Amino acid sequence: MSNASANIYTLGIDIGSTTSKCVLLKDGKRIVAHELIKAGTGTYGPQRILDQLFEKTAVKREEVAYTVVTGYGRVSFQGADCDMSELSCHAKGIYSFDNSVRTIIDIGGQDAKVIQLNDKGQMTNFAMNDKCAAGTGRFLDVMANILILDISELEREYFLSQHPVRISSTCTVFAESEVISQLANGANRADVVAGICNSVASRVASFAKRVGVRETVFMSGGVAQNGGVRRALELELDVPIHYNEFSQMMGAYGAAVYAYEKAMK
Repeated sequence: MSNASANIYTLGIDIGSTTSKCVLLKDGKRIVAHELIKAGTGTYGPQRILDQLFEKTAVKREEVAYTVVTGYGRVSFQGADCDMSELSCHAKGIYSFDNSVRTIIDIGGQDAKVIQLNDKGQMTNFAMNDKCAAGTGRFLDVMANILILDISELEREYFLSQHPVRISSTCTVFAESEVISQLANGANRADVVAGICNSVASRVASFAKRVGVRETVFMSGGVAQNGGVRRALELELDVPIHYNEFSQMMGAYGAAVYAYEKAMK
């Protein structure tokens, strides 16, 4: 049987700062299985997630033709055929999902990226913030802890807000003090949450505008699940922000698509 008619399984692994994700593809298109766990680089997360994936599917590890790893922890991972940048993998994954996308906003645990694509899905420009926690998932985690909220509760609070407060500090440490002061002065918790989401959106929007925002705009990464940040970004950029429940998996999906292309060569 030739490779053209055989089942080709490929694996994409995205090792982030706080989560590990993986996607198993059949013939470069059909998602056979996917997993996500809240344990990232420097932990046993990458190995655990593979164990979980193969426990849930009839595909055996030795049947995987090619594996590509991406993300924050890709260089230290030993179980892949090659590693690729998360910029490339997010671009590949999202464009493969929706070829109308021209701008990608990816906000992860430790960094934020904006990627511009042409009509062939090729990267034409990008900007990245990996030097400061402000404008990232880490910033939201810190603020949620101050407010004694689960990170998943921020969206609900955002949409309860009537008069969002202004969080002016761009540094996480100073913003933390600012939030505490707002609460001490009697600010409503929902209004503080709205201010926090607006702060993240404002920071990301500033370098999105430098890259150039073209529709369709798609949001990936863990923060894409936060409807408050998505809405705040829509207001900052004056465009609809598209996302889906698979948004956090797009880096791993793109890695699996690249793995298929490499396997076919």
